[in-house]
Amino acid sequence: MSGAALELGRDLLHKESMQSGWNIVLMLCCALAFSAQAHDSREVVGDIATLIENNYFDETKANELARDLRNTARAGTFDRFVQPRDLASALTSRLQQVDRHFNVFWVQGRAAWSDRISAGNEAPRVFGGESYGFRTVSMLPGGIGYIDIRSFAYVSARADEPARLAADAALQLIANASAVIIDLRNCIGGYAQMSSYLVSSFTAADAEIFNVVHRRDGIESERPALPYRQPRTNVPLYVLVSGTTASAGESAAYTLQAAKRALIVGERTSGAANPGGSFPVRDGFNVFISIGTPINPITKTNWEAAGVTPDVTVASELALDHAQRLALERLLGDASGVTNLERTWALEALHARTRPPRGLVLPQYVGRYGEAEISMSNGTLQLRRGRRAVLTLTPLRADEFFVAGEPTQRVVFERDSKAAITGFQLVRSSTYSMWFPRDE
Repeated sequence: MSGAALELGRDLLHKESMQSGWNIVLMLCCALAFSAQAHDSREVVGDIATLIENNYFDETKANELARDLRNTARAGTFDRFVQPRDLASALTSRLQQVDRHFNVFWVQGRAAWSDRISAGNEAPRVFGGESYGFRTVSMLPGGIGYIDIRSFAYVSARADEPARLAADAALQLIANASAVIIDLRNCIGGYAQMSSYLVSSFTAADAEIFNVVHRRDGIESERPALPYRQPRTNVPLYVLVSGTTASAGESAAYTLQAAKRALIVGERTSGAANPGGSFPVRDGFNVFISIGTPINPITKTNWEAAGVTPDVTVASELALDHAQRLALERLLGDASGVTNLERTWALEALHARTRPPRGLVLPQYVGRYGEAEISMSNGTLQLRRGRRAVLTLTPLRADEFFVAGEPTQRVVFERDSKAAITGFQLVRSSTYSMWFPRDE
């Protein structure tokens, strides 16, 4: 029994309120358990210190960190963390003051998931799942391509790599877009190979823009071994970021920004630059340690701690609408592929969502219009035509609405000489329209 446990036992024996021998035995057992946990905590911290000492990319800083951890553990600072998760959280908070990628975690009864990514064949499923990190790929109104990426899966140099084929498919779906928005607001990171491959799809093959990772044993470029075959080097490009954007997600945004290839829109990112891997410790503990640091050839530095600062700072939840407006305003006058009427309508709809018209009396539009019916639900107008899906109408101005989610469709009400509503036109930007007279 340790000295601390004996002292606690003596204190318990001297408390008059403890009359039951069984209570004293129980409390002594708890004291022993506490002592054993404290001893284990110090061993865990010692093992983590050794792993950092041997693997962290900055050898001088690694030695300083290891020494600090050992001294702090010997002083008993970590002894109070009886629960493994609490110890892991405390160590993570302490280490992330030095490097945002440090992470100590504990998984009961098995190795942590990140220990298994070294097997190679599991890596694509760990980051990105079956979709390899691509959450949404679509064409937005006005000819704007949109890709929402939540993480970057591992991609090898093989042309038939499944993750590469998934990326190619996503990029092919927006190949005819007049502008592109890459949404990294919820991208937690992943593998640099996929991040660089995405960058290569919008930059020249010989561009000197890719980070060089410096490790203890040398340097390695993040330039993809097999870049995208047909990069679109001139399409207007917008990248959305937030405080959640981290690691390889930040790398893509930072690289494109430094190369002046994309406009970054949103909020400052996480600030986790240094790549690494997970190392098993003991008893279910694992520690993520940065084994390298990227240096951008243009900025001569990286985004560690500082994060990526957007070119256009807006609240992250408004970043997509803002980027759409910027893209549509830039594209107006460019008649390639999409009519300017569609872009104008899409732009007006975006403005109406943020600055809706005031003073409209919505109940006046409610009623039957032949096969169509206008009703109200939760303060909004809705259009139903037979068994077709219900359309929600968003006001643009008096007597004019657009279909929510489909700004290229509008509902325009008409009135007679006495200002009575006579019906409405359902109009598309493609000039297609239908008339629905109001029932008497």
